[in-house]
Amino acid sequence: MDSVVSDATAVDTAVDTPAASPAETVPTAAIPAQPGPATGEPDPEDGAQDWQLDHSRAPIATKIVVAGGFGVGKTTFVRAVSEITPLQTEALMTRASEETDDLTATPDKLTTTVAMDFGRITLDNDLVLYVFGTPGQQRFWFMWDDLVRGAIGAIVLADTRRLTDCFPALDYFESCGLPYVVAVNHFEGTERFDPEDVREALTITPEVPVVIMDARKRYSVVETLLAMVEHALSATPE
Repeated sequence: MDSVVSDATAVDTAVDTPAASPAETVPTAAIPAQPGPATGEPDPEDGAQDWQLDHSRAPIATKIVVAGGFGVGKTTFVRAVSEITPLQTEALMTRASEETDDLTATPDKLTTTVAMDFGRITLDNDLVLYVFGTPGQQRFWFMWDDLVRGAIGAIVLADTRRLTDCFPALDYFESCGLPYVVAVNHFEGTERFDPEDVREALTITPEVPVVIMDARKRYSVVETLLAMVEHALSATPE
């Protein structure tokens, strides 16, 4: 009698319990993870680069520093070229700096960089440039030693209305032996000079490239970065 009851119970249990679907019987480990936000993997549909999808390759990351005088366009330079939202440390200008910051050439400037600017641009499938903009005021120059550490070269921005403002940057990179190029940021309404005229005015050697550019235009900034990379490779080919 007990045997009959047990058999009946087993039959009822089998009828009440739904059968597992084929999808439920596949082990979780056998299902490959799809790229996307859930896995943290880059998705080709989001514009990921080839080196981001190939885990056997690592990008070549290089660092470039953008320096120059106060209000010469360093923040604009980084903002124009960065493929990510640039990191900026802008602070409002106050009357406390009126005696030290000359706004004659840039009367509409309302903010100033107090630490650094940072951006990133991918120049090739596996060549990434990290661009650091230095603060221009003399009271923040103590940060330059940290910002240039590990850089392959520098870009010294110059304004032809006040060329003397870029002399400290030129002296700094000359003294530390870091390859650099001079990029004249041409402001609207100002006279345009030939690169050789700027070279003579700054008394820099012939091997230092001098380019005329516009820090607001991405293509112009990219050309300047390429000139810097090319000069750095020729100066330190290893």
